[in-house]
Amino acid sequence: MEKRFDFIVAGSGIAGLFYVLQVLLRQPEARIAIVTKKAETDTSTNRAQGGIAAVLSGADSFDKHIEDTIAVGGGLCNREIVEKVVQGGPVVIRELIDFGVRFTKENGHFQLGREGGHSENRVVHAADLTGREIERALLEACRSHSNIEIYRNHAVIDLITYPDDSGLEVCGGVFIFSERERTIGTFYAPVTMLATGGLGQIYQFNTNPTIATGDGVAVAWRAGVAVANLEFIQFHPTTLYSPGRWPFLISEAVRGEGGRLKTVDGRYLMDGVHELKDLAPRDVIAYEIDRELKASGEEFVFLDISDGDPEFVRKRFPNIYRECLRRGFDITKRPVPVVPGAHYACGGIVASVDGTTELRGLFAAGEVAHTGMHGANRLASNSLLEAVVMAKLAAGASSEYFDNTEFPSQVPIDNALYSSLRRPQKRLLIAHNRRQLNRIMSDFAGIVRTKDHLSLALEKVTQICDDVEQYFLATPANYNILELRNMATTARLIIESALQRKESRGLHHIQDYPETKAAFAHDTVVAGKQRKGD
Repeated sequence: MEKRFDFIVAGSGIAGLFYVLQVLLRQPEARIAIVTKKAETDTSTNRAQGGIAAVLSGADSFDKHIEDTIAVGGGLCNREIVEKVVQGGPVVIRELIDFGVRFTKENGHFQLGREGGHSENRVVHAADLTGREIERALLEACRSHSNIEIYRNHAVIDLITYPDDSGLEVCGGVFIFSERERTIGTFYAPVTMLATGGLGQIYQFNTNPTIATGDGVAVAWRAGVAVANLEFIQFHPTTLYSPGRWPFLISEAVRGEGGRLKTVDGRYLMDGVHELKDLAPRDVIAYEIDRELKASGEEFVFLDISDGDPEFVRKRFPNIYRECLRRGFDITKRPVPVVPGAHYACGGIVASVDGTTELRGLFAAGEVAHTGMHGANRLASNSLLEAVVMAKLAAGASSEYFDNTEFPSQVPIDNALYSSLRRPQKRLLIAHNRRQLNRIMSDFAGIVRTKDHLSLALEKVTQICDDVEQYFLATPANYNILELRNMATTARLIIESALQRKESRGLHHIQDYPETKAAFAHDTVVAGKQRKGD
């Protein structure tokens, strides 16, 4: 299968969909392909409960939001980027409403929640299903355009690159794999947007959808694009402890409405730990839960909002109430068991706030991108904010690039995919390697790390990477091998990044270097594969 488009978007979450709609405002005749690994709603956006942080009340201000973001970011936020994203918040909220998003209101005004690290109530939400509501509205808007083609059950294998007249590499589209047809194809376009989301599935306990396997980071790095700050993995403190069931996140907004963390023996966990107690930044709370579990030998702590008004709790958190009840927990009557789970990557593909990367023709937005917005730790509900502001700015930058780019009628591919005619040297047990990778990352590159554990993890993950790459090139493609390949590549990049940072900062806790050092107040950058050693 070979197709040509004007814009290709990998990912159907909030960043990808909002980007598409913003492009069409500028390029109404553009032919756009949205490539998504499963159905359009299998995204992290769909699971986002809390909402979008934005300055929408008179009691709040841009300065307060900016300072909260920077304080949580552990000294690594890029102030200029933070200012641009925060100041763009109210505008994109209005545009989301114009596209049909129905945010929760009370007496005609936004019902604004408060989450950890925020000094004011500024989280606009749609009950506790904000992501799902945003995705519903944006998908409906996209489906109304005949020049948008959505390719469900299609995975991006790698980027298509080719040299321009001066010898510099340019992105010309993507190699894709159709799960149902079991075929590899080429989608060409002068503009490719990676909005592939996160990488949580690399870890055993996580809050991410099954598709979050680090694909965007891996394919960009293989094409020579630098990645940064991948050592900063945010673990959400309150993932429902429900072994054998798919993970379920309990929004930080529950603590914003009075929920308290308790140890199994009934002690309030965060008392005396941080001045904000249960509204402390996520890294502080996740670290404290991890410390408590290791010290006590227990498998979970409790989150308790049972002292609140039951009617209010059910109305404010209808989805959380229903899902917990379905699993045997009535949150209005008793505490529920929770554990930290891998949730959000603060690092990613090095990109400007308008999505531009070092590879011409390639743009990135949302969780897959690293702009400097989050620093060493993300302020709650800043992720959807960054995604929509980036998508809007990227639509402008990529439209301008499209207007000023002469795309060849025949792309001179020099990195074509192939399957070898020889048999792989040994059988690769994909499921076994995936479980092994999950255990390695959770045990050795989780909330608390050591230099020796990271070095051991690097050795083990590198072996998995080598075995997977040999197997990938010698066998027909399938989803399992594609995902394992990307997971292993991204896991190795996380470990390499963590080994570079010889300090503890934000989400990166390493026992060998417990202090935060001024010498490391910079991003950790890993050059893209083709440029390594240049």
